[in-house]
Amino acid sequence: MRPGGGCPAGLLLAVGWALLAGLQAARGLNVTALQDPGRARSLDEEEEGDGGGQGEGEGEAEEEAEENYAGESEHLSQREGEEEEEDGSDMKLVKEVEFGMCTVTCGVGIREVMLTKGCPGGESKCIVRVEECRGPVDCGWGKPISESLDSVKLACVHTAPENRFKYIWKILRPEQQPVVLANDSAILEVSRPIHPLDYECDTFDNNEIVASLRFTVYTSSELQMKRSRRPDTDAVLVFVLTIGVVMCIFVIFVLIFIIINWAAVKSFWEGKVSGTEVRSEHTSLKRKGSASLERSPTGTHGREDDALSEWND
Repeated sequence: MRPGGGCPAGLLLAVGWALLAGLQAARGLNVTALQDPGRARSLDEEEEGDGGGQGEGEGEAEEEAEENYAGESEHLSQREGEEEEEDGSDMKLVKEVEFGMCTVTCGVGIREVMLTKGCPGGESKCIVRVEECRGPVDCGWGKPISESLDSVKLACVHTAPENRFKYIWKILRPEQQPVVLANDSAILEVSRPIHPLDYECDTFDNNEIVASLRFTVYTSSELQMKRSRRPDTDAVLVFVLTIGVVMCIFVIFVLIFIIINWAAVKSFWEGKVSGTEVRSEHTSLKRKGSASLERSPTGTHGREDDALSEWND
C-alpha cells in the first residue's frame, strides 16, 4: 500500500458512519410511530379539526353576511316601494282634487274642494269639503250693510264663526293719528255725524291682519241729497236700457224673418238689382241719342254749304 492511501480509507469510513447514523434515526422514527399510533391520529385529527373549525366559522360568517345583505336589500326595496306608493298616491290626489273659486277677492273667504273621480252615482264632480281661502289684505272702501237718516250699520270682513277673529275699529282723521274705538265686534252701529267721517276695521286672526276695510259715513243732509239725485239717474238709465233692449229685439226679429223667407227676399233683391241695371242702360241710351242729335245739325250745315258752293260754280 502507498503512503498516501490512508486518506481515501478515512473518507470512506466517515461516509459509512454517516449512513449508519441516518439508518438508525429513520428506524427510531418508525418505532415511535408504531408504539404510539393513537397519538399520531389525534394529532392529525386536531389538525383537521382546526382546519374544519376555521372553515365552518368562515362559512357561518359568510352565511350571516349574506343574510344581512339580503335583509338590508329587502328593507331598502320595501322602503323604495313604500316611497313610490306614497308618491303615486300624492300624484293621484293632486290629479283627483280640484279647488273652486274663492268667495272673496280680498280678505278672508271660503272655497269648495271638489273630487273629480270616484264620486257616488257616477257624477263627474262632487264637493268633498269647504275650506278657508284668503286674498289681499286691503279691501278698499266698502258700503254699509244698512243705513237710515239717523244711523248706519257697518260690518268687518269675517267668516263663520264670527268670534274666532279679533276686530279693531278706528276713526280716520286727515294728517292725524286714527282714533281706536272700544267696540271689538264685527258689526258697528254709529249715528249720523255732523260732518262726514271715515271708519276703518282691521280683522285679525292669531294676531295677524287678514283684512282691512274702510267706510265713509255721510251726514243726513248729504244722504238726502244723494237720494234726491238718484231717481233722475235711475230714470235715464232705465230709459237707455229699454231702448237698447227694444232695438236688439227688433234686429233679432228682422234676422229671423230674412232667414225664414230667404227665397222671397232673394227674388225681391234680384228684381231690384235688375231694375236698377235697366234704368242705368236706359239712361246710357238717352245720353247716346242726345249726343248723336247734337252732332247731326253740324253735318247738315256742312253739306248745305258744299251744295251752295257747287251751284254757284
